[in-house]
Amino acid sequence: MTQQFAANRGQPRASSALVFAGVLLFAPAILANKASAQLLGYAPAPQSSFSSDRVFAPPAQTDEGDDSASAVPERLRRAVVSFDTREAPGTIIIDTGNTALYYVLGQGRAIRYGVGVGREGFTWAGVQTISRKAEWPDWYPPTEMIARQPYLPRFIAGGPGNPLGARAMYLGSSQYRIHGTNDPSTIGKFVSSGCIRMTNEDVADLFSRANVGTKVVVLPKNARHLEARALEARRTITVRSTPTQSRPAVTTLSSGRQAMNISTSSLY
Repeated sequence: MTQQFAANRGQPRASSALVFAGVLLFAPAILANKASAQLLGYAPAPQSSFSSDRVFAPPAQTDEGDDSASAVPERLRRAVVSFDTREAPGTIIIDTGNTALYYVLGQGRAIRYGVGVGREGFTWAGVQTISRKAEWPDWYPPTEMIARQPYLPRFIAGGPGNPLGARAMYLGSSQYRIHGTNDPSTIGKFVSSGCIRMTNEDVADLFSRANVGTKVVVLPKNARHLEARALEARRTITVRSTPTQSRPAVTTLSSGRQAMNISTSSLY
């Protein structure tokens, strides 16, 4: 009887040991669950103070299958047009008020591209020349932009997540550029801080035509409308299709850090 009593006393101890071992086994899974964490007295991780889908967006495709043209209004899609100007062939003319860029071909013709231009208070006018060209340029946000958006990184490596897009043509010694974009929905709008933005496909085409030293005429927003009429099919010359080579969306820097993907539409 004494042996039976001792055996009965040992059963609760064994059961307790099994329960305790089970708790230790499943404790990580329980603690990982937010709801369980709240029950245990832990607060959930705080939400970011910035809207992630406003500042960070998946990069637009930039390969030959890119469908960015569908985001551009019909009147601003790349086309050869009838264009009367005294400027020499090879000149770039930007019609700010109508968000259009013209590359003069001569003989009364030009290639028209849709662009995004400076928003209210950030438009400008004048004559510049292309001083430098870059493929998949790196971006250093200017001091003024960082003052308005202090959370911006100080450097973004070139790639589809970079707001400068696939190509950039720098204008003189100014901070302005003609560049691509990872947000083609901004074409035809007054949205930038003064730069001229194009779809990646269009900026690659212009990049292949315009050389360093090319004259760039930027017209005031209130300038008269430039008359440009699309040529009939039998007279239209072929506009080169220049696919842009895709690059990884996230670029690892020499320091080991990774570059961000920032949507153009989030910058102001």
